[in-house]
Amino acid sequence: MSELKGRCYCGAVSWQAKGPILWSALCHCEDCRQAASSDYVSWFGIERSSVIWNGPRQMYQSSAKVLRSFCSDCGSPLSFETEVFPEETHIYAATMENPSAYQPEAHIFWSERVPWLTLSDDLPKHPKGLQAAAEAGKPWLRSE
Repeated sequence: MSELKGRCYCGAVSWQAKGPILWSALCHCEDCRQAASSDYVSWFGIERSSVIWNGPRQMYQSSAKVLRSFCSDCGSPLSFETEVFPEETHIYAATMENPSAYQPEAHIFWSERVPWLTLSDDLPKHPKGLQAAAEAGKPWLRSE
């Protein structure tokens, strides 16, 4: 298993986890874009029990089933946790110490992307996301 590490912008919060990465995706949903102040977010999922956090991490309940965390010193967004995937923590790939350990597998919430963004990769483009598929009782497929 590989060890993954990361931190917030100011370095006050750090995290480490034993891999493997369960999935990785570029999310275009409006919630993620607003939470990160970005045109999309690079996420990966990891077993929640494998993540160790250090520092002043704050939690924010962004919806009924979702907790997002951020550094209470610099405000950097750090993670996403949902009741739909109770065994997973979803971590912002941009916080990784070694970003080359991240390789996105798909675009999710492609239907919500900003209209001015042009991407030329050949990754699968899903109109919705993992959570929507799980709530509908469907497995997340890498192509549609």
